[in-house]
Amino acid sequence: QVQLVESGGGSLQPGESLRLSCTAFGMNLERYAIGWFRQAPGKEREGVACQSRFEDRYYYADSVKGRFIVSRDNAKVTINLQMFSLEPEDTAVYYCAADSSPRFTTTRSMCIDANEYGMDFWGNGTSVTVSS
Repeated sequence: QVQLVESGGGSLQPGESLRLSCTAFGMNLERYAIGWFRQAPGKEREGVACQSRFEDRYYYADSVKGRFIVSRDNAKVTINLQMFSLEPEDTAVYYCAADSSPRFTTTRSMCIDANEYGMDFWGNGTSVTVSS
């Protein structure tokens, strides 16, 4: 059974760093493009960081560019999101996702259009709260 399970969420102060991890059970991660998405209270879910299947294309939302880094370890079947200089606006539930379909033509379109067109697999989310 394929399952994505996030971990690493928590409560932090502005300026601190946090690393989220997502373990992919029952799947060959090498076959998938991956991404991290987040949903803040009262807002729609948005793509923040995505990586192509061959790890040669990346997309970062403007709000996190230069502060967040998406990576993967195919051997350990983990998807990671390293977050630096966290801001209160980063408060959200963070979801990892994976997709191997041809529905997206670019990594950017996957991150932007995932809500509309779906992804093969979603995790259940982990909460991050940034507050002083």
